[in-house]
Amino acid sequence: MMKCPVCNKPVERSNPEYPFCSERCRMIDLGNWAMGRYAIPGEPLEPPDDEEE
Repeated sequence: MMKCPVCNKPVERSNPEYPFCSERCRMIDLGNWAMGRYAIPGEPLEPPDDEEE
């Protein structure tokens, strides 16, 4: 059994919202991504040049 990444409640694989425990936790997680609260570690990327070759 896995724990919901948002609220840490146990979640079974048979749950339709898996890996979340509920639609609410799924939407909270989506909002966190949209607001930039999660980040993948690494070097910042340089913005692309606007010039066409």
